[in-house]
Amino acid sequence: MVIGKYRTQLWDKQSSAFLPATPGLGMHVEIKDPDTKVILSRQYGSDGRFTFTSHTPGEHQICLHSNSTKMALFAGGKLRVHLDIQVGEHTNNYPEIAAKDKLTEVELRLRQLLDQVEQIQKEQNYQRYREERFRGTSESTNQRVLWWSIAQTLILMITGIWQMKHLKSFFEAKKLV
Repeated sequence: MVIGKYRTQLWDKQSSAFLPATPGLGMHVEIKDPDTKVILSRQYGSDGRFTFTSHTPGEHQICLHSNSTKMALFAGGKLRVHLDIQVGEHTNNYPEIAAKDKLTEVELRLRQLLDQVEQIQKEQNYQRYREERFRGTSESTNQRVLWWSIAQTLILMITGIWQMKHLKSFFEAKKLV
């Protein structure tokens, strides 16, 4: 699970500082997984929070687009976006969970440890996936190198045999042998 929070600020020429954005300014958030499939595409306000879960391991793209470039140009052309992204177990608000489920301190700590173990398992599975991909790439490269060296050796041998026959016929024609 990934939680993203953002807020925007517009440049104000008069005060020479960034001020909170006007309510009319919004942001379009688009999130793509490693296969470039769109996971989330939604319009938000000048401040917002988005959440998504992806079952595909790898690098995800998070794109934030201003919905109104005209407003940014009128404000001096500068737009600042503060972005906070929380991934995995860091997305859980444990004090809120404890209050909601009426957990004791030991039960809350146990839940935190279980979440950490789950996160470690996910990380291990991702590392196994990466190792599997890397191993496949390495084996493919090794196989290509092997076939390339065999092809080079055959070409070298064929060239050598051709040269020997050519030289033999040359010397026979000149009656040196």
